[in-house]
Amino acid sequence: MSKTPSFREQIERSGVSRRDFLRFCSYAAALIGLDAAGIPKVVQAFEKKPRPPAIWLHFQECTCCSESFIRSSHPIVADIILNQISLDYTQTLQAPAGEAAEKSKTDTMKNYYGKYVLLVEGAVPMKDDGVYCTIGGRSAIDILKEAAEGAALIIAWGSCASNGCIQAANPNPTKATPVHEILDKPVINVPGCPPIADVMSAVITHFLVFGRLPELDGQGRPKEFYSRRVHDTCYRRPYYDAGLFVESFDDEKARKGYCLYKMGCRGPVTYNACAVTKWNAGTSYPIQSGHGCLGCSENNFWDNGPFYRHLASFPGFGIETTADTIGTVVGVGALAGVAAHAITTNIRKRKLINKHIEESANNEKNKGEGE
Repeated sequence: MSKTPSFREQIERSGVSRRDFLRFCSYAAALIGLDAAGIPKVVQAFEKKPRPPAIWLHFQECTCCSESFIRSSHPIVADIILNQISLDYTQTLQAPAGEAAEKSKTDTMKNYYGKYVLLVEGAVPMKDDGVYCTIGGRSAIDILKEAAEGAALIIAWGSCASNGCIQAANPNPTKATPVHEILDKPVINVPGCPPIADVMSAVITHFLVFGRLPELDGQGRPKEFYSRRVHDTCYRRPYYDAGLFVESFDDEKARKGYCLYKMGCRGPVTYNACAVTKWNAGTSYPIQSGHGCLGCSENNFWDNGPFYRHLASFPGFGIETTADTIGTVVGVGALAGVAAHAITTNIRKRKLINKHIEESANNEKNKGEGE
């Protein structure tokens, strides 16, 4: 087995200068949240560590995760595919086909056992022995378990692989199941329909630099990108706080950029980096384009009610609140409890106001009688 070249060795073959290499390392450091002091760690990792081979599997999905990843204009994304990792097998991007393609996967699993990265896109059907998704005559279940056995890192790309997405929506006829519910190994979930390309890049970069999983929340998502609600970092948040809402698409309030909450925006109950990292090299995200958040990075988002019906009114939870402490499923009971709290708070405040008014009136009356 030949030695796998490092990232630095790989790009040297392409004629990349030392200056461009260091610039790339600074991009990578920023992507995973490191300041200037952390750049040497990235440089050392890319100079010395071998590029990990990668196997990218596709099951029940529409390939939008791959589309998001390869269409990003951020330079790191292209470099990750071409240089940082050795993408040995993926049905949508590989050159070989048939037996030659399957041999690439088999050789990678055998020659790099315990060292390769497994990337999974799509849910896995479990009903009827997985007959609803077969590749080369084998079920998705068998392919996944075989590939996962020797993987050093397993990443579930997108909501289909992370939580089942539309395939698992009621009534879920194929019993579509997310990857982490099938395997007995740690899985990093990177949900979204599709996930943001730079978030996908950052997860891989973190592993390449530190050799371990990033810190995860209770749903297996990297906290760096899924610890705050879209609502908390949305540029329309001031309009929400001021009670200024869009009433119908393309009305005057929509043209003024008011809050889309009444149009069904799920930003207040969705944890993702959309408003910060954005899409297409930081150009925009759905809310910025005039459409409310659908909550696509949350479990069961297809079954959480009509997309264009707003949630019950509730007070803000606070930026410091995380998905682990609040929970992300939009349940009737949870919303009822929040609404009850809001009503109780308002009643209490109203009583205090009325009491203050009454006391002021009595004081004025007593003052008048004293004169």
